[in-house]
Amino acid sequence: MANPLHLLASPARFQRLSARILPFAAVVAVVCIGYGLYGGLIASPADYQQGESVRIMYIHVPSAWMAMLCYAVMALFSASFLIWKHQLADLAARASAPIGACFTAIALITGSLWGQPTWGTWWIWDARLTSVLILFFFYLGHMALCHAFDDSQRGGRAAAILAIVGAVNLPIIKFSVDWWNTLHQPASVFRLDGPTIHSSMLIPLLVMGAGFAALYVVLLLIRIRAELLARRIAVLQRARAGTS
Repeated sequence: MANPLHLLASPARFQRLSARILPFAAVVAVVCIGYGLYGGLIASPADYQQGESVRIMYIHVPSAWMAMLCYAVMALFSASFLIWKHQLADLAARASAPIGACFTAIALITGSLWGQPTWGTWWIWDARLTSVLILFFFYLGHMALCHAFDDSQRGGRAAAILAIVGAVNLPIIKFSVDWWNTLHQPASVFRLDGPTIHSSMLIPLLVMGAGFAALYVVLLLIRIRAELLARRIAVLQRARAGTS
């Protein structure tokens, strides 16, 4: 069976495939986020303890999921770049970093807004919050390393190594609420014994998660296609300068 990363290594094949995926992913993102916002902000009930403030969950939780997923994808592309030297994998990792950083920032900000009325504090250095903040710094470090060298290849390799090292933080984020008894509540959706959230809240939350995932696909493909186009233009400009 062919490695899907090898199949996508060709820029021409990627352009053809991404052109087909983009419209479908955009429609899925609009429909899911639209339905999720309606279900989460209007149709679902207020929480019996947290009241209306629980509606922050429909933005905060999918953002936190995407913060981890984007990093996992970035680490996978980085490994592909280091092992098989796929230039498209380097582009994909670079394109994924700012998107993941935005999702992480949204998760941190909305978590703070949710924490104040729920816990009585905007921030606390507990295991979950601290490990997510470290994830944000890994994103910033990756973006900084990509542009820290005159040689783009060296910057890509340094950033890829950092992305792979930072992946160790992902299981710490996921299981931090199980390993340490901190202020953050335990996991309530992805549990071995099933979700503890009522279906009236769980369904719009999962739909929002699907919408955010589709939005990530849209943004990632647009950024990669734009970077491929920019590199092609740069090659043509250098060729024209060489012949003039």
